[in-house]
Amino acid sequence: MNTSDAPHLPVLLVWHRHHGEGLVTRPLRWWDRLEARVLAPSLDRRLAAGLAPESHRRLAARAVVLVSPDHRLALARNWEHLLDTAGGSGPAPGRVPLCRERITAAEPALRAMLAALRAPLPVPAGGVARARLLLSDGAGPLYNRTCPTDLVAVVGQVTGELDSSADLMAST
Repeated sequence: MNTSDAPHLPVLLVWHRHHGEGLVTRPLRWWDRLEARVLAPSLDRRLAAGLAPESHRRLAARAVVLVSPDHRLALARNWEHLLDTAGGSGPAPGRVPLCRERITAAEPALRAMLAALRAPLPVPAGGVARARLLLSDGAGPLYNRTCPTDLVAVVGQVTGELDSSADLMAST
């Protein structure tokens, strides 16, 4: 069988711990995907904190999901829904009230972040994880009026983390 005829199997890039330093490829197995889904909140927090995806198989598996175009587009749609809801006049659906004024004031920064999420270029998993965590944090600046976090500033940081060219520029 010609190697070009072989099906493309997804792989993970992880640090090889037993035979010296270096990155190696490992197959992405169904249980890796399952663990990444079950442990998503914890793995997202670790990626958002700056842990390298290749430092552990579970982090690498979660990063594969986070950076996929489908996941990024779905996340961008959720953010878009939040913006639409915050701009509306009726009560926000759900149990946690929105900080509408804060969200509408941050709309230009949020739109820049959405553009970065929707960009066809690869993006770092940590930035996507931070965007996801910010959206789901009920105690954060989107939902908690007493949260001291500056929403515009944090969204700007996330947008900067989603810029894959920033890492390239820093390394040259």
